[in-house]
Amino acid sequence: MSLTAHYRMFGHYNAWANERVYDAAAALSAEQYRADRGAFFKSVHGTLNHLLATDRIWMKRFTGEGEVPDRLDAILYDSFAELRAARQAEDVRIKAYVDGLDAQRIAGTISYRRVSSPEAFVQQLAPALAHWFNHQTHHRGQVHALLSGLTGAAPELDLLFFQRQAAV
Repeated sequence: MSLTAHYRMFGHYNAWANERVYDAAAALSAEQYRADRGAFFKSVHGTLNHLLATDRIWMKRFTGEGEVPDRLDAILYDSFAELRAARQAEDVRIKAYVDGLDAQRIAGTISYRRVSSPEAFVQQLAPALAHWFNHQTHHRGQVHALLSGLTGAAPELDLLFFQRQAAV
């Protein structure tokens, strides 16, 4: 599998997994959804907001476009419905971005500044994409654990499950 196909797969997997997580979160009570369960971003609500915030940060780095928060723990949307709609829109944007990547772009570099410090970085795009997709999986895993603890069940999120369903 080429790197181009690899990152396209991850972009589509990301949207698929997010939809499954949001479907499960929609079934929570407001108290469960906002409960501080000791996760790094405290609750399902905080962690889902963090994922959207960091996706917007990385997409700005990759494309030069879009609004970005100034904090990693920003609550971009207090309403679940608004957060979900924004997540879906961002996932469409992410899929369009990765679907448009070619080998030359993947072999290139990006320049950016971190949210938490003024220092500038130049990094190859391929490892930055790998980090980004890994970060998404990491925090979605935290939401998965929160859902399991709150309800005793959580959706299947394994990449292999997605690949079988999508025939990738």
